[in-house]
Amino acid sequence: MAVSSDFIKTSIEFLKGVGPSKAELLGKELGIFTFYDLLTHYPFRYVDKSKISKLSDITYDTEYIQLKGTLHSLKEQGFKGKGKRLTGKFQDESGTIELVWFQGAKWMKNVLTSGAEYLLYGKVNRYRGKLTIAHPEMEKWDASKTLKASFEPVYRSTEKLSKKGLDSKGIFKLVQNLFAQLQPVHIPEYLPLQILQKNGLAHRFQAFQFIHFAQDFQQIEQGQERIKFEEFFLPQLNMLKAKLQRQENTSGLVFSRIDDAFDRFFHDVLEFELTGAQKRVLREIRQDVVQGKQMNRLLQGDVGSGKTIVAVMTALMAIDNGFQAAIMAPTEILAQQHYNGIKPMLQKVGVRAELLTGSIKGQRRKDILKALRTGHLHVLIGTHALIEDPVEFENLGIAVIDEQHRFGVAQRAKLWNKASTDIPPHVLVMTATPIPRTLAMTVYGDLDVSVIDELPPGRKPVKTLHRTDAHRLRVHGFLKEEIAKGRQAYIVYPLIEESEHFELKDLMSGFEDVQRVFPYPEYRTSVVHGRMKPAEKDAEMQRFVKGETQVMVATTVIEVGVNVPNASVMVIENAERFGLAQLHQLRGRVGRGADQSYCVLMTKDELNTYAKKRIQTMVNSTDGFVIAEADLELRGPGDIEGTRQSGDLHFKMANLASDQAVLKKARYAAIQLLEQDPELELNENWPLRNFLQKSTALAGYWSRIS
Repeated sequence: MAVSSDFIKTSIEFLKGVGPSKAELLGKELGIFTFYDLLTHYPFRYVDKSKISKLSDITYDTEYIQLKGTLHSLKEQGFKGKGKRLTGKFQDESGTIELVWFQGAKWMKNVLTSGAEYLLYGKVNRYRGKLTIAHPEMEKWDASKTLKASFEPVYRSTEKLSKKGLDSKGIFKLVQNLFAQLQPVHIPEYLPLQILQKNGLAHRFQAFQFIHFAQDFQQIEQGQERIKFEEFFLPQLNMLKAKLQRQENTSGLVFSRIDDAFDRFFHDVLEFELTGAQKRVLREIRQDVVQGKQMNRLLQGDVGSGKTIVAVMTALMAIDNGFQAAIMAPTEILAQQHYNGIKPMLQKVGVRAELLTGSIKGQRRKDILKALRTGHLHVLIGTHALIEDPVEFENLGIAVIDEQHRFGVAQRAKLWNKASTDIPPHVLVMTATPIPRTLAMTVYGDLDVSVIDELPPGRKPVKTLHRTDAHRLRVHGFLKEEIAKGRQAYIVYPLIEESEHFELKDLMSGFEDVQRVFPYPEYRTSVVHGRMKPAEKDAEMQRFVKGETQVMVATTVIEVGVNVPNASVMVIENAERFGLAQLHQLRGRVGRGADQSYCVLMTKDELNTYAKKRIQTMVNSTDGFVIAEADLELRGPGDIEGTRQSGDLHFKMANLASDQAVLKKARYAAIQLLEQDPELELNENWPLRNFLQKSTALAGYWSRIS
């Protein structure tokens, strides 16, 4: 057969053992459409049949085990109205374990022989302190047969595929059929030899062999390490290359002067000392804006860490050099909050700031747009209204984008196109969602990242408490005590109306409960949710901000919302239903003032292990980065991955939480390679260059706008 470079792109339909109907099912159920898709459908574990254990070897960590012993006491009995089940005892020289079959009991009873010696393989289950193995693999022991080293791969399948004979074993058979035709030339090596040798990596074809046909644990590890490395290396290389190209090809505005506005703001307006972290970030920004290259910097910092002051002082760097600044926020409430906080400070140094949102119309809107166009307006704060066509800057120098994951690439590009020259404005994107270092490296690899990792002095960490329904009366009493001190409280619910799928207190019935516990006129309550009209929502928020109401009943619409220093308590109902990142964002709504603040996580009495771990993480830490790392470990990249608006990172084997060492190696290798050969022009790098150009899966990485 002639070797074709397109061999692995062949439709799975043409593999021996598949055909049209199974091909359609493999595509629908597992996304396997081609030979390459099957090749990269990796085993999720391996069955080790290379050794025989004893029952006494079973520990709490034991999952699967292979045993040799005698089967006896086979019994068939009725099972809770669901037909028959078969039980038996399995004994070796160190003990006895119960075996059970819920399916095919009658057939198994006829096949098995009581009193015979068997080789058994199965999963150890623990039920009420008792060990059992359900549906074990049973093979009559033959002393004349030698036990071969065998690592059997186990593949993900589905019920529909299993019915067609494509369970794990059926899929393995297809993999065997594929490798019967597969040759190294079909899976060419594209990583430079230097990278392979320096990192001790298997060649590509060999890695696939090791993964699907491992002879020992070492081969499994070697194969997996190679695939994980390339899954990290390729996007790293692309992002770093894009960054290099941007630095080479994109000029930046030069803010050479630190002048009157910045100095007066720093010495006369700031009423508190900047934290060390804020000063460090401002130095990093200052270095960026004097180099003549466009700044593209991500500023991470927990809620309340002082990102807004950094943004204002960055805007003043632009203004001192004759440029304008734009600050774009995702919601009217947040834009209004920025405006309310920033305008009075800037007025003191003679800098004019205005607010532009969808609700600002008529003459006021016309006046703002004219002042912007003529350069009389220095800082424009607003929502996506800033990127609409009538908005023209005289000389835009810096674009600050807050909670940038809420804006798409096209929206951000529109804002940068507001520059009056061919030189784009500097860009500072901010997020209050702490992103673990490993994820920031992967998702934001083409941006420079700054972190504000300390809170302003005088801020007390929020005390987080876990309480169950059994403690509800005590929680109500605590809320009343805080309100009596003149404080305010949030009560957050996960749903707006009843759902058949979850036994949760929905917002409206919760609001009624709250009104019973906190009756009018002694207490006044507000309610805010996502289905309210913006004007209604804003009116309710403003009542709470002004202290006209003491309790705000809300959905997660307040996750990114108003700053109310007097709100000292947040109660989160059904906290087990929220992710860690969201719980942390919600908690950030309190603790904004000098008083001690509290976050009470209310849950049902019984929690699963996963929920317990999440709640415990929140109770134990207020550090957003610690929580983000835990979230990554528990849940995977999840929502944070989407912050980049770049689609799925699509790691089939690599894991951002557990494979950090491999990620660091891959990133370092990419940096070194580009330092030596930025355009990948050397002969040894040509295979990699060709692979990147042909790879449709990575096309999006080349043209990313940060």
